[in-house]
Amino acid sequence: MITPIIVMGVSGCGKTTLARALANALGATALDADDFHPAGNVEKMRAGTPLTDEDRGPWLASLNAELRSRAALGERVVLACSALKQRYRDTLAADIAVMHWVFLDGNADEIAARMRAREGHYMPESLLRSQFDALERPTDAICISVSLTPVEQLQLALASLPK
Repeated sequence: MITPIIVMGVSGCGKTTLARALANALGATALDADDFHPAGNVEKMRAGTPLTDEDRGPWLASLNAELRSRAALGERVVLACSALKQRYRDTLAADIAVMHWVFLDGNADEIAARMRAREGHYMPESLLRSQFDALERPTDAICISVSLTPVEQLQLALASLPK
């Protein structure tokens, strides 16, 4: 069975880096949910306006369709996606028998410093507080600290995922 893996957490926590490393290690396809946002969502975030549930709904549904389509083709996928609320995770997982969740966990100061160091991303540090406010910590995820190195995160994720 093809089981998607979702690397989740607030903006700036390192989701894309870990998702790419996991995909490479597993011979899977890495996807970044940011690439699926409609232009209006990107412009809203770039302007410093948090997305609403209404903004996220079609985006999450399109991600679910993408995951189901790729699974039907026998393709293994590792998706980097904030998936901050349980209902967002439920939408992502709809009609998918099994999904594995990896939660990159850290505090706001630590992640804000990471956001200040990255270049070329539309998500401003000013929206980080809204991400933490929206975050509903998952109860069914592998939890990995953002303070670990990317190599340590990868090793822990690989050791924790079912074989």
